[in-house]
Amino acid sequence: MQRKILEKLCCPFDKHDLKISVFNEDENQDIYEGLLTCSECERYYPIVYSIPIMTPDEYRERQLELPNLQRWGLMIDEQSNSFVLDERSKTKLIN
Repeated sequence: MQRKILEKLCCPFDKHDLKISVFNEDENQDIYEGLLTCSECERYYPIVYSIPIMTPDEYRERQLELPNLQRWGLMIDEQSNSFVLDERSKTKLIN
C-alpha cells in the first residue's frame, strides 16, 4: 500500500482519521504489513500483503486475524465485541 493512500482513508465505522503502525515496508516505503487504528472508536484494521482489511465488524473473523497480531506482538481485547486491541497492545503502538 502506498503511503499517499493513507490521506484518503478513514475509519469505516465512524469516519475519523486513522493512525498507522508499520511493521514491514519495502525500499520505496510502500507498506507491506501494518496496522491502522482509530483513536475515536479504538478499532484496528490490519494491512496484510499491502491490502488494508477494512471490512465491517460483522464480516471479520478474529481467529483469522490473530496469527498476524501475535506475530506483531499484539493481542485483541477479549471483553470487547468490536475489533479493539487490548490495553498492553495499545501502549506498544504508542511507544
